[in-house]
Amino acid sequence: MAKYTRQEVMEEAHKLANKMANIEEIDRFKQLEAKLNENNKIQSSIKKIKALQKQAVNFQAYGKHEALKRVEAEIDRLQEEIDEIPVVQEFKESQVVINDLLQLVTNTIAREITNEVIRSTGGDVLAGETGSKKGQSHC
Repeated sequence: MAKYTRQEVMEEAHKLANKMANIEEIDRFKQLEAKLNENNKIQSSIKKIKALQKQAVNFQAYGKHEALKRVEAEIDRLQEEIDEIPVVQEFKESQVVINDLLQLVTNTIAREITNEVIRSTGGDVLAGETGSKKGQSHC
C-alpha cells in the first residue's frame, strides 16, 4: 500500500529545503545579514547590550533593583537606537517574510497530507471526514 519509504520522503524534504534556501527572499536575508555584520555601530551596540544583559542578571540575582532598572533602561535605549537603523528594519522585515513563507509551506504540507488521507479513504474533503466515518450511525 505504501508508495514511499520514510527515507524517500526525507530525501524530498531535503530537496525542498535546498530549493527554499536558494529563493530570492533568502538571498535578500543573507545580504541584509552581511550588512548588519559589517556595520560597526550595530555590532558595538549589540556587544554593549549583551554586556548589560549579563549585568542585569547579576543585579537581579543580588536584589539590586535600582541598578537593574537603570541597566534595563539602557538596554531598551540601545535596542531602540538599533531598531531605528534602516538596515535593521529591513532585516527584521526579511525575517518576517521568511517566517511567513515557512509557515505557508508547513501549513500547505499538513493540509495536503490530511486531504490525501481523506481522499484515499473515500472521505469527503470539504467535510473534513475520512471514509471510515461513512456507514457509522450518528446517535
